[in-house]
Amino acid sequence: MIANQNQFYVSPEDYLAGERQNPIKHEYRQGKIYAMVGAKKPHVIIASNLVTELNIHLRDNDCIVLTSDIKVRLEEANCYYYPDVAVTCDERDLSLTEDFIHYPSLIIEFLSPSTAKFDRGGKFVDYQTATSLQEYVLVSQSEMTIECFRKHE
Repeated sequence: MIANQNQFYVSPEDYLAGERQNPIKHEYRQGKIYAMVGAKKPHVIIASNLVTELNIHLRDNDCIVLTSDIKVRLEEANCYYYPDVAVTCDERDLSLTEDFIHYPSLIIEFLSPSTAKFDRGGKFVDYQTATSLQEYVLVSQSEMTIECFRKHE
């Protein structure tokens, strides 16, 4: 994520209004807006493969698999993120026409040198405010490494 250094507070409503009109995706964190960097080929290949496998695995469930074009709203953390892959099985998300979901059960992020620290740190903390989240998975694009964090009931 790339932040505008001279940025002032932006309300969630203003962020959403601007995001609907802007062809460039931005994430929102506690009043600040961050431009997203475009994906490279390994990222796209990994995402396509994971989405395909998840759709096959979940085909008999009332769940949907979403790509990075849909935001996750984290109300308690005051954030909107575009996870690389998200799954929701909550009927409230399935019936809404909003351009974000509220109740992810699985979030997958692909690590890059520019995002790894934040994905493991601040973003992970923010995602943990989603009470519906059961698994947070970090996938390396440059190594054969996957980190999986599961909620223990």
